[in-house]
Amino acid sequence: MLLHFAVIAGGVLASGLSVAAEPVPLVGFGDSLMAGYQLPQEDALPVRLEKALVAEGVEVTIANAGVSGDTSAAGLARVDWSVPDGTKGVILELGANDALRGIAPEETERNLDAIIGRLKDRGIAVLLVGMLAPPNMGADYAARFNPIYPKLAERHGLAFYPFILDGVVTRSELQLEDGMHPNADGIAIMVERMLPVVRDFVKTVRDTPK
Repeated sequence: MLLHFAVIAGGVLASGLSVAAEPVPLVGFGDSLMAGYQLPQEDALPVRLEKALVAEGVEVTIANAGVSGDTSAAGLARVDWSVPDGTKGVILELGANDALRGIAPEETERNLDAIIGRLKDRGIAVLLVGMLAPPNMGADYAARFNPIYPKLAERHGLAFYPFILDGVVTRSELQLEDGMHPNADGIAIMVERMLPVVRDFVKTVRDTPK
């Protein structure tokens, strides 16, 4: 009887440990900055973030749902099918192409707000990643565009990383020849700077009651 009990107890304990060790499934949802434009897939931001987190002992998977060229409107059109059921959290990065095309910031805000709403309706947590308007768009455009992200993060109570290209945007050695997209070294800087925020996001998602 004692042996039988020990086997049962051991099985229950092993099962509990297995459940506890299940990785948290995230999706990186965005444009070329998420997709890894002109980079090997292993150097894309979601892949490098996942690798860095796992190296720290954080059990997580981050699927790459970045599409080069996507605007916030394109993201809204595909968010329902690009983020699969079972996803616990989304790293949302969109808006750079809106700014490059001079799309009205008010439209960008509406689209991002709708994306966040759809994800929240599905019980999916969101880490919002911000963008800044290019200087050539002018001060008026920047004054309307740049506050979109902190405003949405506050409105929805989201985890927030203010600027996706922090530490990279002014350094040509960290960019591709187009002067806009990060190279592999640039991605490394982005991962280093984003890591604490993403780590906390994963912990929050993991600890949130189902």
